[in-house]
Amino acid sequence: MNEKKKLAETRLEGEVLFEGRLLRLERDRVRLPNGTEALREIVRHPGAVAVIALYEQELLMVRQFRYPVGRETLEIPAGKIDPQEAPLACAIRELREETGYRGTMEEIATFYTTPGFSDEVMHVFLASDLSWDPLTMDDDEFIALERIPWAEALKLARNNGFIDAKTILGILLAEGHI
Repeated sequence: MNEKKKLAETRLEGEVLFEGRLLRLERDRVRLPNGTEALREIVRHPGAVAVIALYEQELLMVRQFRYPVGRETLEIPAGKIDPQEAPLACAIRELREETGYRGTMEEIATFYTTPGFSDEVMHVFLASDLSWDPLTMDDDEFIALERIPWAEALKLARNNGFIDAKTILGILLAEGHI
């Protein structure tokens, strides 16, 4: 326990630099373990889910243009958790919106995406026993559904075939549950 205390930083004061619909940027002044002070910039995020959805040994994936990186990506279905929404409810909603399917959900992992500057937590679910039950997509989402054979998806995840971290990690984590 004492080792953790020796590494902890103490918040002295802070300010909100920006607040948008997806995230908030804060800057805090902290006291370091050695007594000196430093500034920390933090991206506050409500959390997200990602879903490994298997239908007849094929992985359901979504292709979409990601503006921050300026290109199309092939990813597992995912989305931001709404205020007061549980991760499981979000996973069910996102899967239905992005693929049209509903399934039995099992949470297989929870992790921080980038703890060096953000508090975003990602919950990864495995969806099985899929059945058609679509929801309308958000007005600002333009997504193409693709199906990749599970064996090929594993190979791509292991060999730098995807550029999205949650997709790579989600596939590799799901392997032990399938």
